[in-house]
Amino acid sequence: MAAPTGVTVRRLTAEALPAAAEGLGALLADAVDDGASVGFLAPLAIDRAAAYWSGLAPALADGTVTVWTAHADNGGGNDGKRHADDDGTGTSTGTGTGTSSGGRLIGTVQLRSETSPNGTHRAEVAKLLVHRDARGRGVARLLLTAAEECARDAGRTLLLLDTQTGSAAEHLYRSAGWTPVGTVPDYAADPVGVLRPTTFFHKTLGGPAGSD
Repeated sequence: MAAPTGVTVRRLTAEALPAAAEGLGALLADAVDDGASVGFLAPLAIDRAAAYWSGLAPALADGTVTVWTAHADNGGGNDGKRHADDDGTGTSTGTGTGTSSGGRLIGTVQLRSETSPNGTHRAEVAKLLVHRDARGRGVARLLLTAAEECARDAGRTLLLLDTQTGSAAEHLYRSAGWTPVGTVPDYAADPVGVLRPTTFFHKTLGGPAGSD
């Protein structure tokens, strides 16, 4: 699939997080309201969702968690490339998912690096979210690729994730080369409190680009 035009992915810094938290909170609340099983029950207030993001500041600062944000560029015309070294603030300007100089915030993903001495080769992909109005454009795949490339460059050779069985996210991961490990029944409740099965995936990565 070609990269979506008019979308830019940026790596979020700890310094930019306070300005981004409300927009990210709105994005998380939108996902929960739309039925995504991402650790929260509905209804999820935006201020509570924003507090979750603000709480990631120490992990962002020490590098154990990396966050990317996807933005719909103002006026379009972008080449759809990832700009992983840019700082995306996702600054909120009121309701919705917020805007910044890079455009409206429409998606995010996290890479959580394992810190135990015997697990520094692996990381977890988490909180891959795309606003419901921006789905079907390849934004989730663009974010997933950014996380995978960062993990590979950091020497993380094994990635893990989980998702609600039968969800659109499960189809994305299978099509992106992730291998299902197994399904656990009644693993987590969906936003309305109904227990649902969860499928776990892994993906083995090669060395950093250009290392061969």
